[in-house]
Amino acid sequence: MKNSLKIKIDYNNIDGFNGYPSDLMKEYVQSVEEGLDVEKYKSLFEAVSQMKNGEYKTRLSDVLFDMVLNADIRKDYKYNEPSELKEIKALRKPHDFDEVMPDREALRKKLLGAWTGRACGCLLGKPVECIRSDELIPLLKETDNYPMHRYILSSDITDEVCSRYNFWLKGKCYADTVDGMPVDDDTNYVVLAQRIVEDYGRDFESEDVATAWMKYQSVYSYFTAERTAYINFINCLTPPSSAVYKNVAREWIGAQIRGDYFGYINPGKPEKAAEMAFRDARISHIKNGIYGEMFASAMISCAAVTDSIEDIILGGLAQVPESSRLYEAVTGIVDGYKSGVSVDECFDNIHAAYDEHTDHGWCHTISNAMIVTAALLYGGGDFGKSICIAVGMAFDTDCNGATVGSVLGMRNSIDGIDEYWKKPINNKIRTSIFGAETVDIENAVDKTLEHME
Repeated sequence: MKNSLKIKIDYNNIDGFNGYPSDLMKEYVQSVEEGLDVEKYKSLFEAVSQMKNGEYKTRLSDVLFDMVLNADIRKDYKYNEPSELKEIKALRKPHDFDEVMPDREALRKKLLGAWTGRACGCLLGKPVECIRSDELIPLLKETDNYPMHRYILSSDITDEVCSRYNFWLKGKCYADTVDGMPVDDDTNYVVLAQRIVEDYGRDFESEDVATAWMKYQSVYSYFTAERTAYINFINCLTPPSSAVYKNVAREWIGAQIRGDYFGYINPGKPEKAAEMAFRDARISHIKNGIYGEMFASAMISCAAVTDSIEDIILGGLAQVPESSRLYEAVTGIVDGYKSGVSVDECFDNIHAAYDEHTDHGWCHTISNAMIVTAALLYGGGDFGKSICIAVGMAFDTDCNGATVGSVLGMRNSIDGIDEYWKKPINNKIRTSIFGAETVDIENAVDKTLEHME
């Protein structure tokens, strides 16, 4: 008797963060920006991307992926962007600055500031995550919050206000409706990194990070490059292959939001912080995606030992290749600031360089690193002003608010964060991490101190 069982794939129900055939034009744009010689195949990418989801589109997308994987770098490409640590280190430009290492009690206050500051910045941007500036700015103006200077509140979001925006505003986590930082991937990753160091030590390997991801969170707690990498882990792809296989988001912001803890446990040691960030980032990202996490973690490390915003930024940049797009873009923001470019002009320049109305432009590491840099510079060290600039520039609002809050929380310490910002956090971070559903920030800081050398 013949077996009548047939396998049927529902191609219209494939996970939105792992549907490579539906993301072929993102792949094309990403590949071109990487310098891969694929522009001659643009019409082929367009033709396959317009096909109906199904077996033939999937099979053709496999061919396109193989072409990308084996493509040469264009001869006229001016950047040199390796994804291996030894090669990254060889392309760095050192930045020396005066350092003052805080004593134990001062360092504890800085760590409280960093943990709390990350939560505050994330909460500020969380209700408007994914909004675009053409709706964010009118919303802020309509609610007497422009330029942004306070949390968006539930009382701002009336039915009349909601009726004027396509972006869904109801039912979000507003500062006047929460008790503690709500669950968010931007804060999950700090707690998860602490768990990784606790389980595997400071010398953890990339494979340990991959194991911890699967052990401590559901796949639905991960997005974009992280979701793709998670599925790759399950399918037995190990780092760094897990970052490459059908991962169109391999240079997006996901890794840049994961490096804070490595800065926390390496105050004044940006190279060590960046090395840990590298081991974390390479499981899901390549090139500038990796550099973003190294940059963020190194900045936080520097912020523990200097008040100079410029030294914090350049100290972070000193850990990534001078020959990279990230280095060029961030340096451009710094140079513009020093030459008198206004914050509004800076905002316009970032939006001209990256299109926030595309997923790729909105979620890319570089566009958001530019915003983080601008917020730090134009905020002048003022915690509230800086996180508001980060969120008010749109793009990935909660990610950028969180990173700026983390850097300045470390720099300014907990005493440098006004009670207004701290009150909704109430010393608590909610997470989706198994066994760590509610984290007491004071306790987390105590553990952070234990993880230092």
